[in-house]
Amino acid sequence: MALGILGRKVGMTQVYDTNGDVVSVTAIEAGPCTVLLVRTADRDGYSAVQLGFADKPRRLAIRSERGHVVQLASKRSKKLAAAGVAPVPKADCEPQRFVREVRLETGDAEYQVGQKLTVEAFKDVAWVDVVGTSKGRGTAGVMKHYGFGGLPASHGVKRHHRASGSVGSHGCDRGHSGKIKRGKRMAGRFGAERRTVRNLRLVRVDEENGLLLVYGAVPGFNGSYVMVRKAD
Repeated sequence: MALGILGRKVGMTQVYDTNGDVVSVTAIEAGPCTVLLVRTADRDGYSAVQLGFADKPRRLAIRSERGHVVQLASKRSKKLAAAGVAPVPKADCEPQRFVREVRLETGDAEYQVGQKLTVEAFKDVAWVDVVGTSKGRGTAGVMKHYGFGGLPASHGVKRHHRASGSVGSHGCDRGHSGKIKRGKRMAGRFGAERRTVRNLRLVRVDEENGLLLVYGAVPGFNGSYVMVRKAD
């Protein structure tokens, strides 16, 4: 069964595992998540379940976000009803801040629109994958971005210690134009990208507080949204 849940990264701490060893874990506030939509291969071309996490105030939600979770009266809905078209089932909940889809495989358990998913589904799971957005570092140099060593801090190097060095091919070599090759590691934007950390050990499932304690670090800053799914 394909398991997945949305949540928020709380932060890192230390706990004792079953062997009595101190391990560093990341606490993730996971769920409850509402099933907003169930996609099928016959209708959508693939099987998936769409989950929503964290209620969004209605005054901040646009009409399309509100209409995604509840039935709204409109001219189009009246025309469809008059034509005998059955309305798409809605979750009948508040608009959600964080919405993601989890792919399903053939034979997975049936999900119902409006169903609530909690961390209880992970009580028998040992390894998980965590998907999040890494911290945005802005524009960074090659030493911070890629770990370059920089130029020597010796005589003759003047205010050029953190430079990347030569970036183009030698123009004197035959067959080389001296242009910079595609994919060359240079200074630029660093972070703020989707990252997946695979095969993290699930140390503990706190059903009372709705927390998942995952061994190690996960992408993102404290308070950022993440998706946790069962490792393949």
